Amino acid sequence: MSNTGSTRPPIAIDGPAVSGKSSVGRSLASHIGYRFLDTGLMYRAATWNAIKNGVDVNDPAAVAQASESMDFSVSDGKTGDNQIVVNGEDVTKHLHAPMVDDSVSSVASVGRVREIMVAEQRRLASGGAIVMVGRDIGTVVIPKAPLKIYLTATVRTRANRRHREFIAEGTEIEFEDILRSMEQRDLIDSSRENSPLRPADDARVVDTDELSFEEVVNHLVELAKDVL
Repeated sequence: MSNTGSTRPPIAIDGPAVSGKSSVGRSLASHIGYRFLDTGLMYRAATWNAIKNGVDVNDPAAVAQASESMDFSVSDGKTGDNQIVVNGEDVTKHLHAPMVDDSVSSVASVGRVREIMVAEQRRLASGGAIVMVGRDIGTVVIPKAPLKIYLTATVRTRANRRHREFIAEGTEIEFEDILRSMEQRDLIDSSRENSPLRPADDARVVDTDELSFEEVVNHLVELAKDVL
């Protein structure tokens, strides 16, 4: 990912799993001419790397060691998505696999993993003109961002969205399994010691339950006009 200088400030978008952060953030970035970074993919890359190397994802020391030795890069894809390369291999297509879904919160709760990722995220944000989405962007990564957005929706709405994504991809999985996994992820993300999921004190909270994708994007574009 390029890191060109810019006076245009970064924009932070946080929220729980499948609240629409990535798709909305990508569209917002396109509308306002910003770069886009889905920081969750970075934690997913660390999770994928740990699983591939037979690391126990519930062993924080082992996870930290695997992440420290992982060579990874984030770049801009042709369609506005992010491309993640780990140890020379493009792993982007593997990062939303169910096994990664089930373990990413455990990996992301490891303090050393967050230190590594936050340092890289801050480096990328320092160039400005970037929409950055995740779970601790407004609270930890770029707390001085002039616009912080927190997207939310009920866990059942979010589980339905993820279930539809899997079905569209041809992956057979039970809705109830997704719902249980998402409830567990929400619990871990919001109660972890390191950078728990929560809205920043000055975040603009947007409930997406009753809004269409276009309505959410249009609302965020209007909010962004105040800081551009």
